[in-house]
Amino acid sequence: MLLREHTHTVCGERVTLRPMTENDWATIAEWETDREVIWWADSDPITSRTIQEVQEIFRTVSQNAYCFVIELEDNPIGDCWLQRVNLKSILEAYPGKDCRRIDLVIGKKALWSQGLGTDVIRSMTRFAFDQENADVVFGIVGDYNGRSERAFRKAGFKPVMNLEEPPTSRAEFMHVLAIHRP
Repeated sequence: MLLREHTHTVCGERVTLRPMTENDWATIAEWETDREVIWWADSDPITSRTIQEVQEIFRTVSQNAYCFVIELEDNPIGDCWLQRVNLKSILEAYPGKDCRRIDLVIGKKALWSQGLGTDVIRSMTRFAFDQENADVVFGIVGDYNGRSERAFRKAGFKPVMNLEEPPTSRAEFMHVLAIHRP
């Protein structure tokens, strides 16, 4: 299976989200295989990933998502995707709604805590509502990742539920935040 590619480019105040392609693996591997980045991005107790594992994740997700490379001043700094929600508890709470989920990683650690995540979230939310006609957009954040939760809140997302995590997870709960179509 290959990455499902698309042609959408989304511009934020400072960031540009360009379509991810099969030519981006070396760039993405820089942060998606970094131990510290993985710790914040994934509640599973993993400490490393191979490029093959990263490819499998993105290629699988891209079948029901738009995958992007985040750029700042034409330099790749992270990745993100907008996917259809596939979590039963959310779909049951929002029956008949087009529910989407934003996942993102600012991979360049020197750029953490500079508002870029919030810019990505706002840009992806606008794309979800204006281009995809989504009804509700979600951010799902591990209870240990306050920086990510603050970014979603700054973008206008509100807490709607907590999802209990299995004992093997680093998180006790995943905080589910949502924003509804204006």
